[in-house]
Amino acid sequence: MTTLAPTSTSVTRLGLFAYALAVFTIAADQISKAWMLYGLHLVEYVPIQILPIFRLSLVWNKGFSFGLLSGNSMARWGLFVFSIGVAIALGLLWARRTTRWLSALALGLIMGGAVGNAIDRVRIGAVADFLDFTQLGFPWVFNVADSAITVGVILLLLDSLLTKPVKAG
Repeated sequence: MTTLAPTSTSVTRLGLFAYALAVFTIAADQISKAWMLYGLHLVEYVPIQILPIFRLSLVWNKGFSFGLLSGNSMARWGLFVFSIGVAIALGLLWARRTTRWLSALALGLIMGGAVGNAIDRVRIGAVADFLDFTQLGFPWVFNVADSAITVGVILLLLDSLLTKPVKAG
């Protein structure tokens, strides 16, 4: 059985899966943040202990990863444009043509996480982080979108290691 390579205008089945996963990731991220802010009414600097190693702690990230550029008010819009640009580029240039499950999974997570955090930057002016494992020595508080991006990048690296290069000729 032969498989046809996708044309420049078509989207592979795995590309559609990546898009659907991105939408699911955005929804999960935004729902979890809404629950933390408006359901549990998390208050900054007032953690809620869940397990000995895990608590919910509201932290507002006005910068890039790990709070970089947090003092720059223009960074909010620059990071928004960058996040949306990355999501669009991954979707149009890579996800739509992917033929591997691992890369589709990775790209969907990255696109969804980037858009989830971008929504916060526009809507709130900062990204709401609340998953706190600092008692394990992990120094950062993060959210569902951050987790999706991190797992997605790890899966992309794994996919590149597991994929055999195609020989020309």
